[in-house]
Amino acid sequence: MAEYKLEVTTGTMKYAGTMDYIHATLFGTEGQSERTELDNFGFDALSGMTRTYTIKTTTSLGKLLLLKVEKDPFFILSEDEWYCSKIVVTTPEGEAILFPCYRWISRGELVELRGGKAMKVFEDDCPLLIDHRKKELTSKKRLYQTDLCDFQIFRWAITDEKIPHRIHYTDIDELPAEVRFSLSKEHEIRFTKKLTQNVVFCNIFICDQKIMDKIPTREYDGKPLQAAAGLCLFYMNPENKLMPIAIQLHQQPSEQNPIFLPSDSETDWLLAKIFVKSADAMEYQAIYHLMGTHFLAEVFAVAALRSFPVIHPLYKFLIPHFRYTLHINTLSRTILFGHKGALNTSTLGYEGMTELIRRGLSEMTYSSLCLPENITARGLESVPNFYYRDDGLKLWNIINSFVRKVVEHFYPSDNDVVKDTELQDWISEIFTHGFLANKLAGFPTTFDAVEEVVKFITMLIFTVTAQHAALNNGQFDFLSWMPNGSLLTRRPPPTTKGQSSVETILETFPNIGETVKFAAQAVVLSEKYSDMVLLGAYTEEWFQEPALKQMIKEFQADLSNLTDIITVRNSELELPYTYLSPTEIENSVTI
Repeated sequence: MAEYKLEVTTGTMKYAGTMDYIHATLFGTEGQSERTELDNFGFDALSGMTRTYTIKTTTSLGKLLLLKVEKDPFFILSEDEWYCSKIVVTTPEGEAILFPCYRWISRGELVELRGGKAMKVFEDDCPLLIDHRKKELTSKKRLYQTDLCDFQIFRWAITDEKIPHRIHYTDIDELPAEVRFSLSKEHEIRFTKKLTQNVVFCNIFICDQKIMDKIPTREYDGKPLQAAAGLCLFYMNPENKLMPIAIQLHQQPSEQNPIFLPSDSETDWLLAKIFVKSADAMEYQAIYHLMGTHFLAEVFAVAALRSFPVIHPLYKFLIPHFRYTLHINTLSRTILFGHKGALNTSTLGYEGMTELIRRGLSEMTYSSLCLPENITARGLESVPNFYYRDDGLKLWNIINSFVRKVVEHFYPSDNDVVKDTELQDWISEIFTHGFLANKLAGFPTTFDAVEEVVKFITMLIFTVTAQHAALNNGQFDFLSWMPNGSLLTRRPPPTTKGQSSVETILETFPNIGETVKFAAQAVVLSEKYSDMVLLGAYTEEWFQEPALKQMIKEFQADLSNLTDIITVRNSELELPYTYLSPTEIENSVTI
């Protein structure tokens, strides 16, 4: 008689437990166990609880391969989903094997878990595991599809040929269980800077908003609105402050497109700045925030879910950085970016914001997403008091060091990278569905070397954590005061000087109701939630390898040291820059 001990852990979120019957079956190289009910005296699966059970077999099952988990109804009670975090199985030989789950399980659903160390596709040599790997990916591609054109051909959702493709689900209730919010977070959702193109001349900087030129706008009170597509000149003064010194509100010079100066009337100069800031706010929200973090994070996530089985090392490594991303994006397409969403009450409206995203993606390059290269290309290496750059580069290096350790552990040579077909499928899907096969933009189409994988995953983690934090977390601080960056300007940009007044400015701003709506959006998007997971806090145990656990500890120590450095720096600043402190950065795009 052989005995297997199962330590079953239920999630800590509200309503994670269940009253239903739970059964388990073990599969090994030498056979399988009987389907066994996991039942102890009292309640078995309450939130945050770990209970131990025994499965007995006549002989050893050999090397454990799979663990099948099923949930059956308890009498006539209604559906009672169970969030299973993990199951640790101790064999008769004393080996403890981790089977990560971290998902909701419904009645009648059969979940097959694979335990043990991470395995790449060419490392599997057991026919049962090879078959399971193939079936898992086929099943995932059915989940993360659009049109089912043929039984074995699955495609992404393409709502616009010129913006990143997306998951096909339009209703959050249809999302697969593994990517949904926990119920606790769903109950808390009550509603649901930037890298502008710069050219530098010594101490003179120019911000060029040509991407806004001739952008379509929506109608307001029966008339089309107008947006600026300005040129703003800045001067680095002796106090090391960047000060605007000239503004032109449209691209082509003409008598109806004057250059506004600080020496003009107070209201003329203020009005010019309002229109530049408004265009900046729309560009920031549409391109850098929505498309540059949310949409790209979704592409990275869906490609991973379609390309990697759960046992793949990069699935285990990256899945914590995709937590809740598909849910928040599906939700935001209705609440924020739908035809009546908050962003589409801007000057541009739905069509204009969509066109802005198209233009932004067409100009995006791989280098622009890699912070060190971005900073160098824009000539911003030595600009003083640029804390986004200072903190961001430190974070980039910390993330890069961590990624290098993990990737080199699983891919000791370039040949290991080349022959991992699942890895190659992943980057191919990202290139095709995220960057729309734009070869001129410099994005990788395949991986041929370890260094290429390290760089790409560094960029990915930085984008969905640090970059999103820098763009998202300060919205209330800077945009709740509507004049600082209004998404809506009701009057057209001025075409002459000397005609403005305070009344002109007030007529340009949104009305009270519109202002409240924008402010409420800034509040919600800047809030922290009770189940927030910080960068580096890997609360789900996906790896059982000691070497990986040590790498995570070292990463956390580096982040803690950076927090201390930023805290000391901020203590001396009149306006602290906190958004890239690791204590303010989420581990994924969740809001």
